[in-house]
Amino acid sequence: MKSESKENGREKTPPMISLLPTTLIQSLVDNYHNNQLSFINENLSIEDANSIWFDLPTLKSFIEDIEEQAAIIDPTVTDADLGIRFYYAAYPEFPEAPVPSDYALRHTLVMIPTKKEDGLNYDFNPCEEEGKSLAIRPVMALAQNHGSLVPPDTSTVETY
Repeated sequence: MKSESKENGREKTPPMISLLPTTLIQSLVDNYHNNQLSFINENLSIEDANSIWFDLPTLKSFIEDIEEQAAIIDPTVTDADLGIRFYYAAYPEFPEAPVPSDYALRHTLVMIPTKKEDGLNYDFNPCEEEGKSLAIRPVMALAQNHGSLVPPDTSTVETY
């Protein structure tokens, strides 16, 4: 559904607030800690990360990059056509710079832009005109990964 409002010539979707009960959030986090995280820690003999933190300017900039690059390729693209897929991932045993060595084997998230075509959300590299087949060719892709893992980072105070 297209929005009536436009910004920079692009369709804008109306803002929506997303609320979840704190009891549900705690239950979801506890389920992860008690199942997946404990299994990983016991079987890999590591203390895996239980969260990842990104500052708001980094996230906003990433979203703006997606919107700007997608509009260059397809000026008719709407916000509703674009999204971000979060892939669960894990750092290698011996990470290379700029990844800190204490991130070795810990899980992380990789954010990849998506574009809706024919009702399906495809991984999309807006830096390439073809936009699809992102993982097949060895190219640079618009992606985001460098958040702060907790642990090892202790600068983040977690509620859940």
